[in-house]
Amino acid sequence: MDEGPDGALNGRAQIGGIRSSFAPWEDPAAKPLVRFEGVSRAFGDTAAVRSVDLSIYEGEFFALLGPSGCGKTTLMRLLAGFESPDAGRILLEGQDISGSPPHQRPIHMMFQAYALFPHLSVAGNIAFGLKRQGVPRTEIGPRVEEMLSLMKLEGLGGRRPDQLSGGQRQRVALARALAPRPRILLLDEPMAALDRKLREETQFELMAVQQSLGMTFMIVTHDQDEAMVVADRIAIMRAGEIVQIGRPAEIYETPADRYVAGFVGDVNLFEGRAEIDPAGIRIVSAEGSFVAEGVATPGQTAWLAVRPEKIAVHAEPPPPGENCLAGKIVDYGYLGDWTTYLVEVETGRTLRAARANATRSVDRPLGCDDPVWLTFAPSSAVILTR
Repeated sequence: MDEGPDGALNGRAQIGGIRSSFAPWEDPAAKPLVRFEGVSRAFGDTAAVRSVDLSIYEGEFFALLGPSGCGKTTLMRLLAGFESPDAGRILLEGQDISGSPPHQRPIHMMFQAYALFPHLSVAGNIAFGLKRQGVPRTEIGPRVEEMLSLMKLEGLGGRRPDQLSGGQRQRVALARALAPRPRILLLDEPMAALDRKLREETQFELMAVQQSLGMTFMIVTHDQDEAMVVADRIAIMRAGEIVQIGRPAEIYETPADRYVAGFVGDVNLFEGRAEIDPAGIRIVSAEGSFVAEGVATPGQTAWLAVRPEKIAVHAEPPPPGENCLAGKIVDYGYLGDWTTYLVEVETGRTLRAARANATRSVDRPLGCDDPVWLTFAPSSAVILTR
């Protein structure tokens, strides 16, 4: 891994092939490393976690994603042993650890605030957990050096935390958590304090470190982009429950319901009545009649979900065809790689469309009040029934 700005690691190692073929959850014979069975936890009258069933596999980078208060941090703290379940079991390699204290679990947690000891050097911080674990002194030094090398912190072992950049402090906290070689590393919003560029670099760094160690990581985040980048699988949580688990692409392209569709990325939803059509399912809505691929019962209320980047924006009327709306641009935002347009259609509703800036200029730039036509293919839309 090469070192980039601010000492960040450009951890874009050759992990793509490994990640794309990694799918133990699809093997009926595979046994999970961690298993939550009907786990619930309440604080007073508030249910933080409700009857959660969840399996996490050896070597997996697993993400818990959801808004504040959905129960994702509580679920992580239950696995770490900082909370005890009111009901259900937590199994590690088939053994119930629900009643085990944190220090007896081969699980370490990296906190959002890093919690580095200001009076200890970088090396001292990394060695702290090893000393508490009773690792022989002859092994501590080599282990610390191994972590310094892994995290590209060579030459910084004698510095104190206040002499480091934000990215370097983050890597010291990660090195300290990894040094005792836990079976599972829990990451609680680990990149929340980093600026956007460093956060994006660190996401790939985490992936590379996890792959090089072959360790199981679980990350809690409310940042959907972060979860989509780092995770092998994502669990979307709402009100203490898991509403969908899947690979990032599965979550994004085939959301289970309107909540998931709206939480992960931007989406346009058309509510209407389902009808059978030779080309698929037709949704008759206030905005128009649209054909999509999916399953719905004739006469059933359904929603058509279309991502902004799946919608083509035309400055001139396109050839006649399915799934076309006319409107005018009421606002737009240039984001460098994309331009997002807010388009008001005939019903007065505003839709969101995105156009890739594939070249440095377009034939005729689109601006406010320009008439446009929006089109999308039936295969680009998803039919939702809840």
